[in-house]
Amino acid sequence: MRSQRWFTLLLIFAYIVPFSTFAYNDHYDPYGLTEYSWMYFTGYSNDMRIYQTDEGYSGQKLVTGTRGNGTISRTINAQVYAEDNDEEYHHHHHRDMTGIDMSFNECGVYTFRPSQPSLVKSDLKNALCAKNYDVGSQISERYSDIRDLVKDTNINQGDYASVYGINTEIKGTAMIGSRAQQGPHEAPLYVLGGSYVGNMNLHMDLEMGNPSVLTLPCP
Repeated sequence: MRSQRWFTLLLIFAYIVPFSTFAYNDHYDPYGLTEYSWMYFTGYSNDMRIYQTDEGYSGQKLVTGTRGNGTISRTINAQVYAEDNDEEYHHHHHRDMTGIDMSFNECGVYTFRPSQPSLVKSDLKNALCAKNYDVGSQISERYSDIRDLVKDTNINQGDYASVYGINTEIKGTAMIGSRAQQGPHEAPLYVLGGSYVGNMNLHMDLEMGNPSVLTLPCP
């Protein structure tokens, strides 16, 4: 009788342990960002990108930006991966993100050239903003004082990833912004803010979410 009881407890233990391990590992969801952008611009620009895997004096950090008048020809390739490593009981407290990997390349040619304000003012405007609360991603584009605008914007959002594509040629003012943040208690993985007054040709692809579904091709 005693041996049968031990056998029953052993079966219960064998069932619970794998299930508990799976449920615990479910909190270790990876989170990633992949960015490819190319820009040719003439005029006044003010932009900044922030990449990080944790807040404060932890993790990995990278900040890059440009401000002033001139001609810019620039390509940026970036990949940032992070993982949520807190347990269930930290749900209502700060949750750290431990960096797995970060890679960045910026290749550019910058030439000073005084800007010449346009004598023609335009009241033509265009704007778009997309958010994915399941992934924690956001992108926005706003164009004003438009003299010429040709754009092709693609938005794909799902439960596990967001894929954004911006292809824009504009004479006027452009403002581009984006953010990737896995949850309200994590540090933002990626923040982009940029304003451009002049002539711009921009191609940008962003993917945010589960790294296993990131599929950006090599440039």
